Amino acid sequence: MPIKWILHWQPNAGTTINSHILIEVANCAESINGVKEGRWKNTFTFYKPILKEQANASEFPQIFLGVSLQEQPDKFYMAISRQRLVVEAESSMQMIMENLQSYKMKLAVNCEGLQYRLGDFRLRVGKVVPINSENLRRTVMEMEYLPISSWETSHLIMSEFFEIWKETLGKRSLPGHFAHVEPNFSEFGLSNQYTSQHTVVQYASILAQMAATSQSSQATRN
Repeated sequence: MPIKWILHWQPNAGTTINSHILIEVANCAESINGVKEGRWKNTFTFYKPILKEQANASEFPQIFLGVSLQEQPDKFYMAISRQRLVVEAESSMQMIMENLQSYKMKLAVNCEGLQYRLGDFRLRVGKVVPINSENLRRTVMEMEYLPISSWETSHLIMSEFFEIWKETLGKRSLPGHFAHVEPNFSEFGLSNQYTSQHTVVQYASILAQMAATSQSSQATRN
């Protein structure tokens, strides 16, 4: 499977994330001869346990992230960050959980946008929005290098392309930048060979940060 970095937009202090950023980033991809390949969408759902008895609380993860990736429509992924665990299951797992009434949805968001092909690279630029809402929560970008599936082998060429991208985007004087935080995949028992589970771990890190930022903002307003 091709290697992939998941990047998130880091706004400058005192600025907010808005749809104008998405438009500028898409225009930037086209300006360096990116060929538009269509739309993409991933879905992320935070689940919390339905406890029949409070005494059983310690037996269940307090919260876990369920992930449906467009590239793997028959699969459903579960990430439990505290236990450093990521599990692949059949897509029917969501229906099973609903029937068992073991977990309920706390928050669901879509990550969706446009994808572009630039030679051996593919860029997916997207917005993170709650389902049934247009309230923009985060801007993300998937940077994929198609010929290589080894995380370590690809690091140099991915870094070089990222620097070129940052330089190109920097000419537009946007109020922020894309940031890449590399998780420690070995903590999740993942090898050097890239899989969809590596993608899930990267998204889980970004969405956890998003949730923490949202809670912090609400606490400040209250």
